[in-house]
Amino acid sequence: MKKILISAIAILLFLTGCSLESPLENNDGGKSDKKKSDIVIGVSISTLNNPFFVKIKDGIEDEAKKQGVKVKFADAQDDAAKQANDIDDLIQQNVDYLIVNPTDSDAISGSIQIANDQNIPVVTLDREVAKGEVASFIASDNVKGGEMAANLIVDKFGEGTKVAELEGIPGAIATRERGKGFHNVADDSLDVVSKQSAKFNRTEGLNVTQNIIQAHPDIKAIFAQNDEMALGAIEAVGSKDIKVIGFDGNEDAIKSVDKGKLYATVAQQPDLMGEESLKTVIDLHNGKEIEKKNKIPLEMKKQE
Repeated sequence: MKKILISAIAILLFLTGCSLESPLENNDGGKSDKKKSDIVIGVSISTLNNPFFVKIKDGIEDEAKKQGVKVKFADAQDDAAKQANDIDDLIQQNVDYLIVNPTDSDAISGSIQIANDQNIPVVTLDREVAKGEVASFIASDNVKGGEMAANLIVDKFGEGTKVAELEGIPGAIATRERGKGFHNVADDSLDVVSKQSAKFNRTEGLNVTQNIIQAHPDIKAIFAQNDEMALGAIEAVGSKDIKVIGFDGNEDAIKSVDKGKLYATVAQQPDLMGEESLKTVIDLHNGKEIEKKNKIPLEMKKQE
């Protein structure tokens, strides 16, 4: 009789423990018991001082309204330490899912792993993370975009043309991938006389370009790994016959192309990226199968 009683208690404890499990414990996207209208999505954006990331935020907000879900935003202001604190705050606020646009792909890994430990599914945007489990990564094909920029220069000026490159934030996946794509073509077909980081920043783009032109006045083109650096670069170029190609396709860049200043931009669709990230979270919530990597199409916007 004692043995039967002990077994019954053990089974009861097991069942009780099971009932206390979080419905969100499956990081792989098992269907949640929580109503869609009750879930809260935490979103950490690398910076809202860049129109590209503002467009991502807009895309997330618009889709969240359509889906009827709550979203909490945090602006990391391009500061990896602040982003880590922001994500910790969002976790403390018991968000059900996280959408993260990393400031630094390596530095953010610890925060992603903390989210994993708390069984909070994570979707990353634009930049991958070095470590940690991510349900889905949504971005443009940065390598392909870098190749598109280099091929445009080759088509315009021919092989062996002297060019410079403005790199983004060191360590960021976008920096590495766009640079890789550019050099896939440039190392064989162009003469890259200088490449320097301008940290995805317009003012840095202006200052770094001034130094590059002073050292290499005979360059014919500059590839900037984002539009903010490219817009700074064209200020430094002024009336000189140097073509600047950016990357992102933000509103200011498109206007600059139309005015005949910026030669071209490899255009992403950040609003669509934001929209897709929110839809991916909803699919996770509903237990649907999602793509581990979701590449958003690119297009070249250039002077006619």
